[in-house]
Amino acid sequence: MPCCMPGVAFVPALLVSWSSAAFIISYVMAVLAGHVEPLVPYISDTGTKPPESGVFGFMINISALLAAITMYIRYLLIEKQNESSHFVWSSCNMFTLCVGLMGCTGMGIVATFQELAVPSVHDIGALVAFGSGVVYITLQSIISYKSSPRWNTYFVCHTRMAISVISCIAFIPMIVFASKISMTKIDWTPGEKVKSY
Repeated sequence: MPCCMPGVAFVPALLVSWSSAAFIISYVMAVLAGHVEPLVPYISDTGTKPPESGVFGFMINISALLAAITMYIRYLLIEKQNESSHFVWSSCNMFTLCVGLMGCTGMGIVATFQELAVPSVHDIGALVAFGSGVVYITLQSIISYKSSPRWNTYFVCHTRMAISVISCIAFIPMIVFASKISMTKIDWTPGEKVKSY
């Protein structure tokens, strides 16, 4: 497959590397400071208390920007491929980009409004980020099938669709369990009274 935009292939790799570093650095800082338990804390818990909250917020905001750039590059790539193949409506490609950018905005909200400082805004941001992400991945999978076999192999299409299905399946319990809990603090000990709001 000829590359339509040479020189931008590093952006998705930078996105993955930077985002991974954001989660790992804030996790290590939170564990070393004793703010979270080392065994599988929520991602947001690792960015709730200073100093890791500042690092988490800064790095996730950069991740949201890199994700938006990656999605825009993907949009341009599909537009360029579509000029010769006409496999998808341009409005569908634009809608997919808009959904993806909504997810990036949700990421920015999650990074800016900490889990315990403004929980309702943080939760709305997480819902927008994850919900839009699932829709974006699914739409990209559909576009991949429409562009195959010329622009994508069936292996790539099946892989993208498998990720979409897993994301959809994971999104359902996230909504169910998130609606059943109301966090007002990270540290909780057995026998402690829980305030109901």
